[in-house]
Amino acid sequence: MPRAKRGFKARRRRNRVLKAASGFRGKRSSCHAIANEAVQHAWMHMYRSRKVRKRDFRGLWIQRINAAARGLGQSYSKLIGKLNASGIALNRKMLAEIAISDPVAFQKIASA
Repeated sequence: MPRAKRGFKARRRRNRVLKAASGFRGKRSSCHAIANEAVQHAWMHMYRSRKVRKRDFRGLWIQRINAAARGLGQSYSKLIGKLNASGIALNRKMLAEIAISDPVAFQKIASA
């Protein structure tokens, strides 16, 4: 009796991993056992980096708003406090974009 080789489903699973590993160097792209580990690590880094990207962008927006606010003689924290108190609900992404693209509008927002 021939040995059972798992058949279609296992081959499909292996090919899915090898497809995800295409572009990796050496055996990491061609040998299933090694590619599987490389793909798992890659997915782990991708998952983490999606969170880190959000963190990095928020920090960038805050730096840009702070630079624009200090140009008007305020600190970032004072500006955000004033905006919250006056009920201006602009997020940091939009504030940073306004600070770069339209400094006059940013000055009017900051003085409100």
